Amino acid sequence: MSNLQWPELIIFTVLFALVTVLGFMAARWQRGGGLDHLDEWGLGGRKFGSWITWFLLGGDLYTAYTFVAVPALVFSAGALGLYALPYTIVVYPIVLLPALRMWSVSRVRGYVTPADFVRGRFGSPILALLIAITGIVATMPYIALQLVGLEAVLRTMGINGSGIVGHLPLLVAFVILAFYTYQSGLRAPALIAFVKDILIYIVILVAIIYLPSKLGGWAHIFDTAVDKFDKTPSKADGILLNANNQLQYATLALGSALALFLYPHSLTSVLASRGRSVIKRNMVALPAYSLVLGLLALLGYVAITAGVKPLTNAATGKADGNTIVPVLFDNQFSSWFAGIAFAAIGIGALVPAAIMSIAAANLWTRNIYKEYIRKNATPKEEAKQAKLASLVVKLGAVAVIILIDPQFSIDLQLIGGVLILQTLPAVALALYTRWFHRWGLIAGWVVGIGWGLIMLYGIPNPASGKQHFGGSALAMGNMSIFGWHPFAGSQVQIYVGFVALIANLVVAAIVTVIARQMKIFNGTDDTNPKDYLADEHDKDLRPIGVH
Repeated sequence: MSNLQWPELIIFTVLFALVTVLGFMAARWQRGGGLDHLDEWGLGGRKFGSWITWFLLGGDLYTAYTFVAVPALVFSAGALGLYALPYTIVVYPIVLLPALRMWSVSRVRGYVTPADFVRGRFGSPILALLIAITGIVATMPYIALQLVGLEAVLRTMGINGSGIVGHLPLLVAFVILAFYTYQSGLRAPALIAFVKDILIYIVILVAIIYLPSKLGGWAHIFDTAVDKFDKTPSKADGILLNANNQLQYATLALGSALALFLYPHSLTSVLASRGRSVIKRNMVALPAYSLVLGLLALLGYVAITAGVKPLTNAATGKADGNTIVPVLFDNQFSSWFAGIAFAAIGIGALVPAAIMSIAAANLWTRNIYKEYIRKNATPKEEAKQAKLASLVVKLGAVAVIILIDPQFSIDLQLIGGVLILQTLPAVALALYTRWFHRWGLIAGWVVGIGWGLIMLYGIPNPASGKQHFGGSALAMGNMSIFGWHPFAGSQVQIYVGFVALIANLVVAAIVTVIARQMKIFNGTDDTNPKDYLADEHDKDLRPIGVH
């Protein structure tokens, strides 16, 4: 604590205090009714317009992952870290039509969560429960990634210690998130997202123009990166992809694109919008964030040229790669602007963490508490349960950081992606077809989740010395199918989530064919074709909150 950077810490604290106040004030912003209703607390009344939705989705999808995790991976592995750029480009055309259909059916039927849709579509409380549990568990590592980003900033400003002091940022983030999320619901991150995005755009524009000019230009920056990677023993790094990581890059990009809008927090932001036209406009405008993401990723190469050395984590005694960008800003910017940059990262962590905890809380309330514990829960009881559940989810995120400790913080998001990808058949494909039998979907989920976790468990972490849950990249030579090694000796790597999803779909299809041949009842569909076509001008839309 003796090396506190006081100018940076003061500016950071002032801006952080500002958004905290906004978080509490948001309880009265655009409120159509009391916050004792899940539609109001968890979906902002379902009436956010184009601008609010754009900032909310931007704050939801572009997070500490963008500012901390992606540049750290580029700094350490090179071109592989740039997989995030094509993934955020292709995701919007992929999800445009499914997002519109999900909004329409959810608005008509009063659905709040993707598990609500699955429950109505297949009439299966078991399948809906599995989807809800997957969403909650997959969200915790993603929230953990946000807290890691905040922790990295505070360490750079001198708050770095062992024991409880070493994890002080987690406790601070938990308390702040807990209070204003409980008080204001989804309106808090929606309002704060305006400040967060303005700060991020200012910081990245300054960084991408000022830093290269100070360090000798982009040609010199890329030359320095080439020199660094040429001297490492790894065969998977470099500013160009090679035969060992090309498949990993492609499956990471595609798998991440498929997973992004399966996350409950992404769908929460979509369902909070007031109409299909709002969603359409946002899918056109959101790629502007992809440009920012690409520029931020290049800061990993800039950090190499600047000779940045990651800080040592006093709790573990090892280098903390998540501090790469904060240390770069600390070394190259004046204290006052570094404080602004640190505030942008910190606020960029809290906004999505709040949305994620709200989305997970909605799942608990609608698909576990109301379905299995208190079927006759009133709207006020639902809202109270959601508020309490949002606190528990944040505690789970803290536990994820302490227990998993991956090599790169980005693996926290990728591990969650492995899990949430297994909901694709029941959520995304079911928007277009009910061909899959509900028991086929359940069997596919069991295989996908089970095999995915087994593969993740077998991936070591060279940096921490841990033997399990060290990342999401599987060497195909280590892939085993009931003891059979089809790619023995191969050094090519692949994203675990993609492999698990293929297994999920194959098993779901096989069990579906068997169930149909045996004429096993497939449940009752509570939806009808008109639900998927309704728009905000449809006079047949039910009032908000009707279930």
